[in-house]
Amino acid sequence: MAILHKFNEVKDEYKKAASRGWVIPCFCSENLTTTEAILCATKEYADEIGVKDLPVTIAITVKYDHRSQAGYYTHTRRWDTGLKLFTSDVSILAEDDETFKDLHVMLHLDHVQHDVDKELLEWDLSPYSSIMYDASTLPFEKNIEKTRAFVQKMKGKILIEGACDEIFDATGLSHNAITTPENAKRYFKETGVDLIVANLGTEHRASGKDLKYYSESSIAIKNEIGSNIVLHGTSSVPNSQVANLYSDGICKVNIWTALERDSSPVLLEEIIKNAVNVGGGEIVKKLQLEGYLPSEKSLSGSNAENMVNLNTSKSASLSHFTTVYRQDIIFNEMKKIVKAYLKMWYRI
Repeated sequence: MAILHKFNEVKDEYKKAASRGWVIPCFCSENLTTTEAILCATKEYADEIGVKDLPVTIAITVKYDHRSQAGYYTHTRRWDTGLKLFTSDVSILAEDDETFKDLHVMLHLDHVQHDVDKELLEWDLSPYSSIMYDASTLPFEKNIEKTRAFVQKMKGKILIEGACDEIFDATGLSHNAITTPENAKRYFKETGVDLIVANLGTEHRASGKDLKYYSESSIAIKNEIGSNIVLHGTSSVPNSQVANLYSDGICKVNIWTALERDSSPVLLEEIIKNAVNVGGGEIVKKLQLEGYLPSEKSLSGSNAENMVNLNTSKSASLSHFTTVYRQDIIFNEMKKIVKAYLKMWYRI
């Protein structure tokens, strides 16, 4: 089946997930390593639970000013080039690689802005499974008006989700108001979107897991619009808070920050432990003199034994200083993170 992009196919996938009590995870990516980690983790978990057609959504933002992932996908920093590369990468892997051909992969355009993404909105969107039309920077009335116009143009062609509330700060530094059931109901009815992104206490890209997911607010919205809620900002709360989302009315969850944030320390640790192999003895000596790395004289006992790789007489090693070495660390850690989410939301 590979990539699902026809509207009815995507709707059917959500109905099938709902019948199992599953929340469909949507993992954002801004490079090939992340894209492959998502697919590989999904395939491994599919094999573990014996569901070969396991669904997964891979997403990318375009000109979203808080994080233009399409721009980061290529060092040209051209969003259009990056989006084409991302789309091509997933298509080749999901449709041409025998490893992933049984998965039900969906491509999502995330946080497509009503203004700066106007050029994209004139593209042929048929390769994509869903789109988040984001007019949340506007006051509520204008948001409804803009979103309704887009839905009237694209209804039935692509699954559409909209952001219900005005987001005045998406950095996590200040907290936006929780979506009310009344606003959710009105927005859902008057815009005609398929799904709504509700603010339920989580925040985009918050650096610490110190926020709270408001389950009771989600249930109150579910009572008004059904299980048509999308949760963003999942990385900002512990997994334990978001383990049972479908019963709250949530059918789709977006994740990105956790993939990058939680794999980065692993890369740092591995590079420090293999500092000479990665950079060579001279750079290690320099970092020791500058106080960034400990010298062997400053260590004792087991600490000294654990720092044998800082022997500055060694030269850098091909097996460690290559991009492959660094990417493999990130890739394997991201797979673990993705599988942890899949295990939470795809229970047999």
